[in-house]
Amino acid sequence: MLIPDAVHVWRDADGDYHLEWDTESTDAAVMIEPLAEVPHDIDVHSQQRARVSGLPHGRRHFFRLRDEHGNEVLATERKLGMEGTPNFRDFGGYRTGDGRQVKWGYLYRSGQLSALTDRDIDLLATLELDLVCDFRREEEQASDPSRLPPERAPKIASLPIVPGSNSRFIEEAQQRGDGQLAFGRDAMFEFMREINRDFVEGQQETYARMFREILAIDEARFLVHCAAGKDRTGFAAAMMLLALDVPREVVMRDYMLTSRFFLPDREIARLQAKYDMEHMEAAAVRPMLEVHEDYLAMALASIDEQYDSVEHYLLSALGVGSSEIAELRRRYLL
Repeated sequence: MLIPDAVHVWRDADGDYHLEWDTESTDAAVMIEPLAEVPHDIDVHSQQRARVSGLPHGRRHFFRLRDEHGNEVLATERKLGMEGTPNFRDFGGYRTGDGRQVKWGYLYRSGQLSALTDRDIDLLATLELDLVCDFRREEEQASDPSRLPPERAPKIASLPIVPGSNSRFIEEAQQRGDGQLAFGRDAMFEFMREINRDFVEGQQETYARMFREILAIDEARFLVHCAAGKDRTGFAAAMMLLALDVPREVVMRDYMLTSRFFLPDREIARLQAKYDMEHMEAAAVRPMLEVHEDYLAMALASIDEQYDSVEHYLLSALGVGSSEIAELRRRYLL
């Protein structure tokens, strides 16, 4: 039998699609059907891998996988092939606690959009976004404005997040020219955990507004993003998936996908210059660019300690009660 959450799709540099899947039995037969009615070639490498070539470039393609028992999974590439932002992905497609599926093509997350190429803009236009929620600080938004399709431009919701402990920590690190030991990797790791606690305890109104902005547009296709698309954005995506009844372990798995797509070593020099931390060792700065289960786990632990459950947190802190949850599930679940 085909395992719904074990289907993975990605596209290589030549535009060919690669599909992998797991079944409860290694010899189970799985049929692959691209939804595009165009000529294509399917090369099945094994019982659990295949390559599909010949599909038109410049758009996303969806695939229906069907096992011999009639079970079906609709899948597409999770990470979109953007050249100017490495962590742009669809966070739909996951199964919920009651067996439904989050729709593909409605929920997106990414890092900043200021370096999108013209090819990226063309791909972005095909997504037909209605709303972009930008969690970057106001100065980040001003210095690196987003590039968006000129036609049918989405609404931009400016939702700047500056964690309460951020400024103090950065200022102290900047002042300590000899502070490599005091502000080493462990201190930075704890700083990132505290930022995630602050998302819960200090940013309720911003995340509440995110939900209001999404709910204000009927059937909104939306993107949530910050600079790297991992912390502020990661918490936003987690809250949306949890509101849709996606299990916590699946939410954490989506959160950790950033470690596959966002490479810290490529960004360390930029971050050191951005925050005037050239005096700090790269190893000390690196946790700011990494993603760890402990980061999101800190936020979820704060929710459990203060609100007993995610459902109570959504209602009490974010204004997302039973009627809002019902509407979100009506829109975004199959």
